[in-house]
This record gives sequence, structure tokens and C-alpha cells, in this order.
Amino acid sequence: MQDWMIHFMDQFGYFGVALLIAIENIFPPIPSELILTFAGFMTTYTGMNIWMAALFATVGSVAGAIVLYSVGRLVPVEKLERIIVKWGHVLGCKPEDVQRAGNWFVRRGTSAIFFCRFIPIVRSLISIPAGMARMGRGEFLLYTACGAAIWNTVLVCLGAFAGAGWERVVKYTDAYSYAVLAVLVMAGAGFILWMRKKRSAGTRMRKRKRG
Repeated sequence: MQDWMIHFMDQFGYFGVALLIAIENIFPPIPSELILTFAGFMTTYTGMNIWMAALFATVGSVAGAIVLYSVGRLVPVEKLERIIVKWGHVLGCKPEDVQRAGNWFVRRGTSAIFFCRFIPIVRSLISIPAGMARMGRGEFLLYTACGAAIWNTVLVCLGAFAGAGWERVVKYTDAYSYAVLAVLVMAGAGFILWMRKKRSAGTRMRKRKRG
């Protein structure tokens, strides 16, 4: 896949970068780090410009994010609540938690959209809850574009700076991605345990009051 992506960008330049980044946003396992750093390297031996490469990459990021945002808007909250009713006990969640999460997203979702653009996989998937929470399109696009522009520009510049050694940058960004994902998994597991303990404590307290 790596060779195919490199060939594709070599052939289509800016538009190849934009299209691949758009696809990467919809299918997170595709490595954006490889796409962006190689795009930076391309600016050292083609007529491509660093800032234009970063701009087209950002256009691709926003296009992909809009697709997932639209998917989120199509998911009925009632359906999600039915899923929580059936499977929520596994995660320690209740249907009312869906409404709380939506309210939180309305209040603080803008910062989540911005900062999650720097987190692997999450930077794509965060668009879905934004759509489900009916976050304003203009607000969503603004913070998505700002976060994506920073991430894309940094990696394109690193690729250009590394030149022929651009693959070393990919190795470092891969290590960063794995470290962040490990932290997220541990944080998620800790949150689930905390929620379950909180639910159990609440249940025990209600039983005592009844007794």
C-alpha cells in the first residue's frame, strides 16, 4: 500500500495529497503520517510548495471530516439509546448518559474537535459524535480546519526538512501514535472501571436507604 500511495502522489501532486488525506480521514488505518511526510519530501525535488501541500492536505482533512460528521448527524439518538439499554451494562452506561454526553459536547466540543486533530485515529472519529451532538457546521468546520492545518503543516515541514530521510520521521510519528493510543486505552479502561464503581456505590446506597 505504501508504494501505491507514494506513486499516486508522485503522479497527481497536490490533488493526490488531498484525495489520500480525505480517504485517510474516513478510513483511519491509512497512515496520514506517511502521506504528509512524503508530501513534504516531494517539495524538495518537484515544483510543489510546502504551504500549498499543507493547504491541499487540510482541504482533504476537512472533506473527510465532513463525511463522518454527516454520518453522525444521520444516527438517531433514540437508536443509540436503545443500544445503550441493551449493552450499556458492559460499559457501565445508562441511556441518560447519551444526553449528558451530548450536552457536554455542545458546551466543550469545540476544544475537543481542535485538540483531537493531533491524536491518531481519534482525529477522524471525533467527527461522528460532533455530528450526533448536532454541533453547528460552521463551528465544526472552523475548529477542524484549524487543528488539521497545524497537524498537516508540521508533518509536511518535517518531511521537507528530513528530505531523503523522510521515512525516519514516519518511524518517530508511528512511535508517537502508539504511545498516544496506549494512553487512550488505559484512560478508557480506567474511566469504565470508575463508572462501574460509581454505579455500584450508588446501587448499594439506594439499597441501604430502602433497608
